[in-house]
Amino acid sequence: MWRWGNLLLAFLVELVALGIFAWWGWEVDGTTWARWLLAIGLPLVTAVVWGLFAAPTATRGTPAVRWIVKVLVFGLAGAALWSLGHPLLAVVFVVVVAANLLIIHTQKLQP
Repeated sequence: MWRWGNLLLAFLVELVALGIFAWWGWEVDGTTWARWLLAIGLPLVTAVVWGLFAAPTATRGTPAVRWIVKVLVFGLAGAALWSLGHPLLAVVFVVVVAANLLIIHTQKLQP
């Protein structure tokens, strides 16, 4: 239960990060066309990079690259949430992500 609960939480925070990028992209000043492009493009590019380098089944990169990508994605998602005017949610998001990653890493809960 502990293992699968933490892995489920890891998956959920990944989805939340994609949602934050879409939200941030939509809220950026600019034309409607640019906002749509960012709202769709940012999560799409993030998902591709995640799949290539940070996903449990990623075949590219090293463990160091995997951690760098995770820190960048979650850190930028937290920063985006902060810039959207939700600093408390940003801090909670980053703390939950950090605790989850720490538990998964120290307990060796990789799928």
